[in-house]
Amino acid sequence: MLVRGAASPGAFALGDGDRKRLRGRLEQAVKRARRRRGAAGGVLVSVTFAVAHDVDPSAVVLASRRPGEPWFCLEQPDRDRAAVAALGCCAALEARGADRFERLAAGWREHAAQALCDAPDARGAGLIAAGGFAFAPEGGAAPAWGGFAPASLHVPAVALARSGDGVALTLALAVFADDTPDGLLAQAEGRLSSLRPAPLPLLDPDPVGRYTVAASTPPEHYEAAVARAVERIRAGALEKVVLAREVQVHAPAPYDAAAVFGVLREGFPSCFCFCVGRGDSAFVAASPELLIRREGMRASTLALAGSTRRSADPSVDDHLGEQLLQSAKDRAEQAIVARRIERALRPHSVWVATAEEPVIVRMANIQHLASPIRAQLRRPVGAIRLAGLLHPTPAVGGEPFAVAEPLIPALEGLDRGWYAGPIGWTDTNEDGEFCVALRCALLSGSVARCYAGVGVVADSDPAAELAETDVKLGALLPVLAG
Repeated sequence: MLVRGAASPGAFALGDGDRKRLRGRLEQAVKRARRRRGAAGGVLVSVTFAVAHDVDPSAVVLASRRPGEPWFCLEQPDRDRAAVAALGCCAALEARGADRFERLAAGWREHAAQALCDAPDARGAGLIAAGGFAFAPEGGAAPAWGGFAPASLHVPAVALARSGDGVALTLALAVFADDTPDGLLAQAEGRLSSLRPAPLPLLDPDPVGRYTVAASTPPEHYEAAVARAVERIRAGALEKVVLAREVQVHAPAPYDAAAVFGVLREGFPSCFCFCVGRGDSAFVAASPELLIRREGMRASTLALAGSTRRSADPSVDDHLGEQLLQSAKDRAEQAIVARRIERALRPHSVWVATAEEPVIVRMANIQHLASPIRAQLRRPVGAIRLAGLLHPTPAVGGEPFAVAEPLIPALEGLDRGWYAGPIGWTDTNEDGEFCVALRCALLSGSVARCYAGVGVVADSDPAAELAETDVKLGALLPVLAG
C-alpha cells in the first residue's frame, strides 16, 4: 500500500487520478442503474486511495459523524495497529431469524458482484460491509436496543483502514437511475471536505455529580440462576450453559462514546476495541475473543474459556495463571469450546489444527485459557457465513446449544441484544473478521448497560460465578462509573 506523509488540511481530497477513476465509474454506474431501473437498491461505486500515515481512522470517523448517522470503529492496536473505521451508510443489509447470516451473506455477495470498485489490497481497505449481529435470532427487541437489528451490516460512505504505517480511505456512493455523474462527484467531494482529522476527546477527569451503579436484577437472582443451571447439568441435560448479567450505570451527564472508546483502546491494546453507533446509542467494548478471521482460503479463530483475575504482583499473577492452567473445571470448559469449533469447521476444511495445550492470554484486568485454531478451507466460504457457522460458540452459548438456547433467556431474564454476538466487517473478496461482543456496554444518553457472563458447568459454585462476573465487569465499570 502506498504511504503518504503527514496529514494536512486537505489530507482527504481526491487527487487528479483518483477523481478521474471515480468519474469513469460513476458514468458506468449511472448507465447500469438506468438499465436496471426499478431494481431494489443502487449500484455501489467506490474509490480507494492512500492518506497520510498519521491519520487516526477512528478519530476521523468519530469527529466527522453527522447527527443520526451510523458509525463503526474496530481496532486491535497490538496487532500491527490494525484499525477499520466507517461512517455513514450507502446500503443497509438487515435480517432477523435463524437464517440471518445466510441472508446477509447472499445480499453482500450480490452487492459486491455489481459494485464498481478497487480490489482490496490490504486488510479492510476497499469497499466493505461492517456491523454486527445480535446473540439471538430475534435479539434486540427491548427498547434499549432500538436501531440494533438482529443482523445489520452497513456499506459505509467513508471507510478508513490502517495496518502498520499504511492508511487507506475508501469513498463510496450508491448510484440510482436519476443520478448524474457531475452531481455524484460533487457529493463525493463534499463528503471528503467534511472529514476532520481531530484527535479523540478525553474523558472528563472530574465530572460534577454522582454515578449510581446497580444490577438490573439482584445478585441473589443470578446466583439462583446458576444453581438451577448446575442442577440441569448434573442431571445430564447439557454440559455447559453461559449465563450473563446486566449492570446499569447512571451518570450525571450523557456519555461521550468517542471518549470512552479512546480509553478502552488505550487500556486494552491486545483486545478488539470497538464502537458501533446507531441512532442515539453506541455499543462499545474491549473484547478478548476472535470469532473468525478469513484470509483467502485460510480461517483462524480462538477457543477462549476459563478465567481468573490479574494481580499487580508479578509472582502472584503468574501463580494465578498457573492455577488456571491446572484447573480441571476450567480446562474442561475450554475443551468444550474447542471441540465445538473444530466440529463446525471440519466439514468445510481440508484440515483443522488446534494447539495441543491451551495458553494463558492476559488482559489488563483478567486472564483466560485460550487455544488458537486454524483451518485450510476446502472451498471458498465467506467471512459472514463462517461467523454464522461458529456463532454461538459454547464460550457464550452452551453445549449442546439446542438445549441451552431456551434455557439462557429463561434463567437470565434479559434481552442480550448484541452482547455476545459477532461484530466485524467483510470486503468484496468475502475476507474479513468478526470478534465476539464481550466486556461491552450499550451507551444511551447518561445510562450505560454493561454485560458480563460466565460458563456454568457441573462444578460451578454460584457465589464464585457471581464474583467472576464482577471481575469481567471491571474492564468497563472504572471507565463508565467515574
